[in-house]
Amino acid sequence: MNKPLDEALSVEISQRIKSKAKKTFDNAYKAALATEKAKYVQGFLVFPGQPYRPIEHAWVELEESIVDPNLPYLQKNTKYFYYFPAESFTVKQLKAIIEESKEDYPEDDPLPIYGDAPYEYYGDVMLGGKNYLNAYQAAEAKSKEINQPNLENN
Repeated sequence: MNKPLDEALSVEISQRIKSKAKKTFDNAYKAALATEKAKYVQGFLVFPGQPYRPIEHAWVELEESIVDPNLPYLQKNTKYFYYFPAESFTVKQLKAIIEESKEDYPEDDPLPIYGDAPYEYYGDVMLGGKNYLNAYQAAEAKSKEINQPNLENN
């Protein structure tokens, strides 16, 4: 079940970390570091309208709510946002993974984090393990459900 989105805190944290458009993973990483008891989460976001499919996304979860530092750039009605988590990391785990990634692959961006192989296909992309595939399939089903054409008006 989706936790509720805390819009006010999302905007506040977005401003505090000076979030940037089209930097969903970096924004969530910075928000996790700046927010007490936060978990960094990667997965998919679904909402009615374009692009009519799940988008890969990252956000922060607190015990009772979702905080999305990317909210100012989404320009959609948050009442119809659906978050599908695939990976979740504590700040301690996140820092360790980022540090290891920078050492092992200094030329690559350490975010997003896809875990260990084998990877699964979802959509046209092969990234993430079984948990990514499961999250994508659930998000895809929800996207199809909420983006059905309204046949009653035809």
